[in-house]
Amino acid sequence: MGTVFILTSDLRGDTVRIRALGPALPVMAALLVAATACGGSSATGGAGGTGGKKLKVVATTTQVADFARNIGGDKVTVTQILKPNVDPHDYEPSPADIQAIANADLVVKSGVGVEKWLDQTIKSAGFDGTVVDTSKGVAIRKGNGEEEEAAGDPHIWHNPKNAEIMSRDIAAAFEAKDPADKAAFEANLKSYTGKLEQLDAWIAGQINSLPPARRKLVTNHDAFGYYIDRYQLTFVGSIIPSFDTSAELSGKQLNSLVAKIKATGVKAIFSESSLPPKTAEAIGRQAGVKVEAGEDSLYGDTLGPAGSAGATYLEMERHNTTTIVTALKG
Repeated sequence: MGTVFILTSDLRGDTVRIRALGPALPVMAALLVAATACGGSSATGGAGGTGGKKLKVVATTTQVADFARNIGGDKVTVTQILKPNVDPHDYEPSPADIQAIANADLVVKSGVGVEKWLDQTIKSAGFDGTVVDTSKGVAIRKGNGEEEEAAGDPHIWHNPKNAEIMSRDIAAAFEAKDPADKAAFEANLKSYTGKLEQLDAWIAGQINSLPPARRKLVTNHDAFGYYIDRYQLTFVGSIIPSFDTSAELSGKQLNSLVAKIKATGVKAIFSESSLPPKTAEAIGRQAGVKVEAGEDSLYGDTLGPAGSAGATYLEMERHNTTTIVTALKG
């Protein structure tokens, strides 16, 4: 037996969500899949090809959707599940997500447990096509042993060298599904890899402009470990003491963080675009340091909307680096 879902709306009444009710026949999901007239992967021009049609790609996070667009170019259409500035750790899939997956040729995910909702959504959609795990080949940072960190640190994209691996994983999957367009995918991958290499060198130069004693970060949650490791910063602490934003900071931990900020001479606390800044601002007042929030928030779990400083992966990492360096120079 599967899981039955009911439709609910948020407090504004403009977002439909699915809520699991326990073991039962997935009636709603079945109806949605039937409405697409093609459960599972989309009809194509035969195995291993698309018959000249664009690949239908569903990408989970804003980051992997951006990678997929860069690699696929005009050979793919990308449906992005997570919207800008939406926390991926606490997402609830919609009927539209199920329908998009049911129609897809490939589903591209970030992996390492960030999309905890995806497996059930794929099952409800009846999708039996290719799922591309872009974390394949990435060296995963280990968690602290707690349940929400069991899979390791999922924020792999914050190291551009990992973004290169993720892009290669996507290109390989596209080429396998649509070998006729292999040359286009390879050319796009080469071009984008060059941009990622330039980004990596630029970030390193910016961070190296900081005195070593000022290369210290306090963030909203523990989302920047790969960035910190790559560019040799010091992680002092996070307001949410976990990779997962659902964790909570105890009063004791809060007081400890304030004490560490004062003791280490941290120059700023960095809020994140997908998280409310109130707790960060409260800690900043207690510690006597500036809080980077609003337009100066870091993009941690998500890209920003079109036209923002974090609209693409390349723009996001440049914005984050500029914000960090400017604040820490203080």
